Amino acid sequence: MGCGACCIAPSIHTSMPNMPHGKKAGERCLNLSDDNLCRLFGLPERPEFCGAFQAEDSVCGKTQVEAIQLIGWLEDATA
Repeated sequence: MGCGACCIAPSIHTSMPNMPHGKKAGERCLNLSDDNLCRLFGLPERPEFCGAFQAEDSVCGKTQVEAIQLIGWLEDATA
């Protein structure tokens, strides 16, 4: 199973399959599988924002809860 926090915590402002208006911060992406894996991975429809995300301990922490908190803090700090 994946973590999926990068598909939940940040806002995404570009259109993507199943979410033509993007998504709000804290909203689960509809393209995230039950196993917390991106269904758009490797596809041209995947938002550029998602492809540029670098999963690192400083951003993701050690658990999904930590990751959602850290990414949420970064979302707020850069809004």
